[in-house]
Amino acid sequence: MIYDPYAFKTRRVTDFDIHLFAEGNHHRIYEKLGAHPTTMEGVSGVYFALWAPNGRNISVLGDFNNWDGRKHQMRLTGGGIWELFIPELTIGASYKYEIKNEHGHIYEKSDPYGFQQETRPKTASIVANLDEYTWSDADWMEERRNSDPLTKPVSVYEVHIGSWLHGSSSEPALRADGTVEPAVTVAELKPGARFLTYRELAERLIPYVKELGFTHIELLPIAEHPFDGSWGYQVTGYYAATSRYGSPEDLMYFIDQCHLNGIGVLVDWVPGHFPKDGHGLAFFDGTHLYEHADPRKGEHKEWGTLVFNYGRNEVRNFLVANAIFWFDKYHIDGIRVDAVASMLYLDYCREPGEWLTNDYGGRENIEAADFLRQVNHLLFSYYPGVLSIAEESTSWPMVSWPTYVGGLGFNQKWNMGWMHDMLDYFSMDPWFRQFHQNNVTFSIWYAFSENFMLALSHDEVVHGKSNMLGKMPGDEWQKFANLRCLFAYMFMHPGKKTLFMSMEFGQWSEWNVWADLEWHLLQHEPHSNHKHFMAELNAFYKREPALYTQDFTQEGFEWVDCSDNRHSVVAFIRRDKESDDFIVVVCNFTPQPHSHYRVGVPERGYYREMFNSDSRTYGGSNMGNLGGKWSEDWSYHNRPYSLDLTLPPLGVVALKLDQAHTQALEAGEAIPT
Repeated sequence: MIYDPYAFKTRRVTDFDIHLFAEGNHHRIYEKLGAHPTTMEGVSGVYFALWAPNGRNISVLGDFNNWDGRKHQMRLTGGGIWELFIPELTIGASYKYEIKNEHGHIYEKSDPYGFQQETRPKTASIVANLDEYTWSDADWMEERRNSDPLTKPVSVYEVHIGSWLHGSSSEPALRADGTVEPAVTVAELKPGARFLTYRELAERLIPYVKELGFTHIELLPIAEHPFDGSWGYQVTGYYAATSRYGSPEDLMYFIDQCHLNGIGVLVDWVPGHFPKDGHGLAFFDGTHLYEHADPRKGEHKEWGTLVFNYGRNEVRNFLVANAIFWFDKYHIDGIRVDAVASMLYLDYCREPGEWLTNDYGGRENIEAADFLRQVNHLLFSYYPGVLSIAEESTSWPMVSWPTYVGGLGFNQKWNMGWMHDMLDYFSMDPWFRQFHQNNVTFSIWYAFSENFMLALSHDEVVHGKSNMLGKMPGDEWQKFANLRCLFAYMFMHPGKKTLFMSMEFGQWSEWNVWADLEWHLLQHEPHSNHKHFMAELNAFYKREPALYTQDFTQEGFEWVDCSDNRHSVVAFIRRDKESDDFIVVVCNFTPQPHSHYRVGVPERGYYREMFNSDSRTYGGSNMGNLGGKWSEDWSYHNRPYSLDLTLPPLGVVALKLDQAHTQALEAGEAIPT
């Protein structure tokens, strides 16, 4: 009449699995630990496996046994792994683990390897099968595998999908099968509002990003987290896509649709710390299993979180496999690793006496560095063509260098120095900028020491820092002109690009995690013009290989003039890797226009004005160079020829040698259009 769970002798976790896990090298341990629907001896059910080496008794709890820990006690196999097959249990069942330690204390925990969790405030895990979705992105995946993202245009739209746009709870969302999706409300600031689902975001966010021309979407953490206000950075379910926005299959659909529309997907990954919530990893089996026991190594007091014990093989394996998991099961195209500096330094945000040195007496966390090297080495071995980006705010050497030369193995690093220098520069009155030319030029001194990504992220528009438009000086026209000037300079500067949502249309208010972006601003011409500017800037960036094929080599950049601090003007050249094409960029960082401004160029001919941030279509004053200028045989800036240019106020102009136009003029032929 019933099946006895203890009558089934089949093991899924083998001795070899245990061996690899114990040495930290089981790259797909998530296929063995956790809850897995399966069939044993002809009977369907769910196989549970949990690593809890210090537990005295472990039980599976759920509605199927009235949450009674006496009914489904697990069996200890080896390596501290407990397992049990529960027959006739199905996908969708909620469960937890009841862990009793050697002192008899009982802890109820979510599954560290669970693929799905209940929507907050509930905390149980849910049995799920991640292999049922049928992907349609084979062409995208094959092209990615054979490409080098370092020589491709990368323009990232960073988005928190819980606050990009909300729906109304009076308009319930529909699942793919036509049933109603339960509304996940956002009651803090918007009564009656609900989160959009992954499928709704596929319908709204993807066309919007495609219209703007960004190449990638970066999602703030989408692993399960209990508190909306953490933005996702305090994770409790590392293997569970947050249920706020739908099921795992819904997220797969969103990513699949991104790929079908030519958009890559990056995910923020948080291996640096985890919260102390009772159902999470903290004090997991009645001991400090995932974290250090000593708070001098195991706690971030500033954040109220715990630090992973990277020196413990099984803990390191948990994180290494988790990075692989998101690429394997969800087809993501890259990760942005949060707070790398907090992992690399033992004294990070700690006063003297609050931290311990490493074995050599230093402050470097050698175990964390080795962990990051292992992650990156494996990611690029399994998934060539992806991105691994470090948010690293110090001068730790060789962050984006390969592991085989001693680097940490990332292939991108956020350029935090450039970001701070430029925001300081643009926030000051333009008259004072003549005394701070170094803010503009200093980044080139170190621009090629790492593979840098220029990022203006969510961190720059919260906590009283004002949104980007509010940072700019002057009246409204000058604020928008400054912002266009900053973004245009950013896209001409070596390095890949990241912008946070709302910057593309010039939101006034700071980012509010519980509220919509200020979409109503787009009815006003300055904001709609700025959105159009961003779309045109992205299009120009992707159209010109000189702006992205040599982002990380000195050969791709050369100064024309960086010393004209009196006018706050800089001029430089960007060069293509595969051809002789080059772009001449001239930036005027003051509201004073300049006529007859001479700039040296390396070749004779007609230079077409390819981009002008002061165009009337963007809301500018429409000053420019009438479509282009013919070079003059006047040596300037140590170059044999020069251009007599008009520089618009707070403007960036980009010019390119038009070979066909030049040859036609020289031959007296009709000018090609």
